[in-house]
Amino acid sequence: MKKGLKIVTIGGGSSYTPELVEGFIKRHKELPVKELWLVDIEEGKEKLEIVGNLAKRMVKKAGLDIEIHLTLDRREALKDADFVSTQLRVGLLDARIKDERIPLSHGVIGQETNGAGGLFKALRTVPVILDILKDVEELCPNAWVINFTNPTGIITEAVFRYTNFKNYIGLCNVPIHLKNDIAKLFDADPDRISVDFAGLNHMVYGLDVSLDGKDVTKEAVDRFVKADITMQNIKAIDFNSDFIKSLGAIPCPYHRYYYKAKEMLEDELLEFAEGKCRAEVVKELEGQLFELYKDENLDIKPPQLEKRGGAYYSDAACNLISSIYNDKRDIQVVNTLNNGSIRDFRDDQAVEVSSVITKNGPKPLSIGYLPEAVHGLVSQIKSFELLAAKAAVYGDYDSALLALCINPLIPSDDLAKTILDEMLEAHKEYLPQFN
Repeated sequence: MKKGLKIVTIGGGSSYTPELVEGFIKRHKELPVKELWLVDIEEGKEKLEIVGNLAKRMVKKAGLDIEIHLTLDRREALKDADFVSTQLRVGLLDARIKDERIPLSHGVIGQETNGAGGLFKALRTVPVILDILKDVEELCPNAWVINFTNPTGIITEAVFRYTNFKNYIGLCNVPIHLKNDIAKLFDADPDRISVDFAGLNHMVYGLDVSLDGKDVTKEAVDRFVKADITMQNIKAIDFNSDFIKSLGAIPCPYHRYYYKAKEMLEDELLEFAEGKCRAEVVKELEGQLFELYKDENLDIKPPQLEKRGGAYYSDAACNLISSIYNDKRDIQVVNTLNNGSIRDFRDDQAVEVSSVITKNGPKPLSIGYLPEAVHGLVSQIKSFELLAAKAAVYGDYDSALLALCINPLIPSDDLAKTILDEMLEAHKEYLPQFN
């Protein structure tokens, strides 16, 4: 009989890992983690050791009997695991820099999860995730896989469409970020706020907001338009207040790439002209974080980590794992199969939606139809996701081209082909399915 849980984190050398460890420490009474295996690849070995040693110091400071294991052998780590989390970046930050700089060089938005950048992150990542799932099926078939790797929506679509793997949930920190920000607008504890979220990953909307069980949606929208709510990694360009009030729903920060496309592109092009992009800022910030992590006197998650775009990551990931383990039946926002939840989509399509979390996985709430004003944009992005998933799994050039041509951030089919060909060449070592 096992005495505690075995959790495996693939991409364990990530700068986000201390937040995950903090989450497990805070919840140890309800989530008895006995073994935490941090897994990475050869290129990430140094970072794995730095962050792994910090994790060991954090556990020691907390006085908890959690064994931290560091390994480059994924299969060794996965044997008999209870939960597997994935937080990896194929090609590391240098690949993200290309995802941003190449589109910008052609005068279109360069962003790691939207448009051309999002497509290529998916093309590199989906085959790796599917490979991990094969190992999970063999070595720990009852484990739940919690994926935090972007672009979560496309990856979730690929998993459910092209594998038979069922114990999979895609996760993003955007909804929990938004919920906490809405709570601040009401000067209320987040536990008093309830928000029904529905849509797609990085295209999710807060549709209904309640405070202590009372509907405050209109007031929440009014307060939202007066506040500068965004995330560390997205420029705080204000939405048009009359538009958002007319919409009657709360958009997520990533909607700026669509509703404020002109302003976001102009801002990115200014930075690009100065020789920098967001990925290079992140690379610099990550270097500073790992210098902090090296300090042998550091035994907590440093506050500087919140300057990355992943604040509330541990709350999202650890809440989800705890709710499955304890069959809590609370409501969380996850990427999963639609199954009738949002009537704009087929049952077998992946959506991001508020769901009841049980020991058997998420049960999406019945949302009904999305507002008429957002249906078109969200449906267009779902078509992009479907084509991107197919391209990633089969190395299908035509599907990749179609995905870019129909994406609203790419203004021309000829430009789509030019960017596609250039990025396929730039990333070819990570795209064996296209060779």
